[in-house]
Amino acid sequence: MSVAAALRAGYSAENAFRECRKDMELMYGRDAVICRELQLIHRGLDINITLEELLADLGRRSGSDEIRQFAEVFAAAKRNGGNLPDIIKSSAALIGRKIEVRQEIRAILGGRKMELSIMKGMPFAILAYISFSNPGYFDRLYHNPQGIVIMTGCLGVYLAAFVLGEWIMERLRAELE
Repeated sequence: MSVAAALRAGYSAENAFRECRKDMELMYGRDAVICRELQLIHRGLDINITLEELLADLGRRSGSDEIRQFAEVFAAAKRNGGNLPDIIKSSAALIGRKIEVRQEIRAILGGRKMELSIMKGMPFAILAYISFSNPGYFDRLYHNPQGIVIMTGCLGVYLAAFVLGEWIMERLRAELE
């Protein structure tokens, strides 16, 4: 957004990124990752590396799809003479929405992970509570062949649910990264 504002103010694309660095230093401090990356862009511009190349390099080094997409959109807009401030603003808004959605999904996933943890321990907590509060209550389930078969089946279902829950959470976590 800072770059788009600088472009609207009449700066060239290269100078807009230089100005953006100053804004980011004020917002996040000189040691922030974004400031260091913008410093690298600034140095690259000083030695006549094109801004498109520098942004593409940033996208590759960061491993972020959003930054790579932004670099591609920026390069295409600059090459084809598009309205750079509007393109950058809409790209930034789209990237921001993607990041917000990803953060919301992570928050929801964190809640579900907590629920899964509670559900994993709940059967044992209930068994312990009933065993201590009413001794002998489970004698019919654990001290005859039919009860042993039934409770072994219940344990198998519990273990299958445990493994399935862990597998689902791991798959979701992997997809987010």
